[in-house]
Amino acid sequence: MRKTQLTVLCLFVLAMLIVPCSAFAFLGLEAGVGYWKQTPSGTLQYKPLATTAADIDLKDDLNFKSEGKPFVRVKAELPLILPNLYFMATPMTFEGSGTITRNISFGGTQFNLGVPVESKLKLDHLDLAIFYPIPLLKTATLGKLNVELGLNVRQIAFEGTISGGGQTASKSLTLYVPMIYVGVQAKPISLLSIEAELRGIAYGENSYYDYIGRLKVNPLPVVFIAGGYRAETVKINAQDVKADIKFSGPFAEVGVSF
Repeated sequence: MRKTQLTVLCLFVLAMLIVPCSAFAFLGLEAGVGYWKQTPSGTLQYKPLATTAADIDLKDDLNFKSEGKPFVRVKAELPLILPNLYFMATPMTFEGSGTITRNISFGGTQFNLGVPVESKLKLDHLDLAIFYPIPLLKTATLGKLNVELGLNVRQIAFEGTISGGGQTASKSLTLYVPMIYVGVQAKPISLLSIEAELRGIAYGENSYYDYIGRLKVNPLPVVFIAGGYRAETVKINAQDVKADIKFSGPFAEVGVSF
């Protein structure tokens, strides 16, 4: 199901690249495909045993390393009073293997010191935001500054698995997280723009923040290339899964906007 959703979104992005711009003259459209180098850190637990450490460290215990993954995004500015739309798909998978140096447990299963284990963590997410720009700001600044405010819903497909010593423990769940969306675009000159995006929410023991900084250059009228940095900080306590983790790293992107 998740692969189907990502495939459909990728095909939509490709369609935007192929169909003539005049076919979409009634709206503003931006579509991009990029590659994000994701570095994980932090701790995770799922039904820990009292005889082991409660938290599992992603780097020290599971030997997760940086992974590069593609992402796609599509941003549409709709006419009249209709809210603008922002889609984004971010695959995220980490795998590690090695001999653990302390007793750990996951899902009530204990993995003892010295046992070789293989681990996998998936946190694929899909975003849909609806937003409006601050009225007249872009006009008042002659197109040099724009600020967007809206609401974002993120679907997180979580899957964690640890195998070793003849045992396997796993957990999967799907979460829907409502978030505030804030976007800022500054355009000091026509060929260059500096952009920032924030998606975030905090409630109870849970918080989720996603920060994106992007430097974008337009070498051709409708084509852009961009680079930047993205960081996500996640604290969740849901369905017996407790996590305090961070993913961060640089990204590169290419796309069209008109």
